[in-house]
Formats: sequence, structure tokens, C-alpha cells
Amino acid sequence: PQRSEEAKAFVSAFLKRSMPKMKDEAIQDVLSRKAVVLEHYSKKRKKQKRKKTKSFTAKQRREMRLFEIEPEQQRYAIFLPLHELWKQYIRDLCYGLKPDAQPQMVQGKLLKADLHGAIVTVTKSKCPSYVGITGIILQEFKHVFKIITKEDKLKVIPKLNNVFSLEIDGFISYIYGSRFQFRASERSAKKFKLKGTIDL
Repeated sequence: PQRSEEAKAFVSAFLKRSMPKMKDEAIQDVLSRKAVVLEHYSKKRKKQKRKKTKSFTAKQRREMRLFEIEPEQQRYAIFLPLHELWKQYIRDLCYGLKPDAQPQMVQGKLLKADLHGAIVTVTKSKCPSYVGITGIILQEFKHVFKIITKEDKLKVIPKLNNVFSLEIDGFISYIYGSRFQFRASERSAKKFKLKGTIDL
């Protein structure tokens, strides 16, 4: 029939276009077996390079004063709610801070905890003028704490050569600043070893 001849002609032409590398005899051989596997040529997609987002340099951050607290915001009362949030965060972190909680467990949790909002006191220092300063930690950097005192004064206390005490629900923890010179993000992943006291 005419339709079957047209169909064969169409199939032959289609296979020649689809399989340009094969000869006519090979195509006829494939047709006689009634099993046709068409070749597929995939176009290689060009990989688009991801643009890296540029962050501000330390110098740019200083020039923009991103981390500076405005004088009108330097009031102790403003940050008391932050301290209450911090206390609840520590209670949750230490499973309620029950009276039978092991001091070593609490100490280990506090060493890795975020201290923004904690009330700390400088108990020992090579610089006598720092001893007795108490306030809420507003910012923690690698080498210093920025705290706000009850007198609404913003103090920058270096960690080096200072010992800080931190009290919550009757638990008192001591932080040796010389061993604590890390950023908060670095400290959370660090393993601290229990060591004896350090003489200043």
C-alpha cells in the first residue's frame, strides 16, 4: 500500500537525520531488526560563575561606625531586659540550673555560651583601676568586652590579664580573660580544658 511505502520513506529519512554517523546499510540493518536506538547529542551548558558577595572590610566597618553604640543609648536600664533574656537562655542551656546540677557542667556550658547580656564583675586585674567594675556585656570582641555600668558609663575592658566573675541563680563562674581571647563564634566550637588557677 502507498501509505506503508510513505511510512518507510519517512522513517528512513528521519533515521538519517537522527543518526548522521551511520551509513545507509547500517540503518537498514537496524530497521530489519525492528529495534531502533536514537542517538542523543546533548549541548554542553556553560557553567555560570557565581559572583562572590563582597563584605565590608574592618576599616570600612570602623568608618561607618557599625558597632558603635550611640551616647543616648548608653543607659543601663535599657539593657536590663536583655539581661533577663540572657538568664532564661542560660537556664534553658543548663537544663534549668537545678541545685543538684554539677558545677563542672555549668562551667562548661558557660564557657561556650553567648555572653551578650550577662552581668560580669572584674575580680582580679593587673590594672587596679579595673577591679570592681560591674556591668552588662553589650559587645564581645576577640580581645575586649564592652560593658555598660549602673552609672550609665560604657567601659571597654580587655580580656588579657583580667579575671571576670559571672553569677546566675547562685552559681558563680570565673572567666580567665587570658584564656578567653576568642570571638563568640569561635568559642562555641572550641574545647576547653580544665586547668588550675592563673596568678596575675
